[in-house]
Amino acid sequence: MNWDQIEGNWTEFKGKARAQWGELTDDEVQQAKGDREQLAGLIQKKYGIAKEEAEKQVSEWQNNL
Repeated sequence: MNWDQIEGNWTEFKGKARAQWGELTDDEVQQAKGDREQLAGLIQKKYGIAKEEAEKQVSEWQNNL
């Protein structure tokens, strides 16, 4: 699935994002609005991981949808 599809249907995918990254709040996931970089940034900040690791996690999540 490409990211444009995820971004276009964010209301459908935000629950899956919350399931994957449980420490993100509903408001944080809603705030990302399907923006890949913003989602990775939230994950990086919330989990205290490197940018590259956050981007890797987002890519893996995307590939498993």
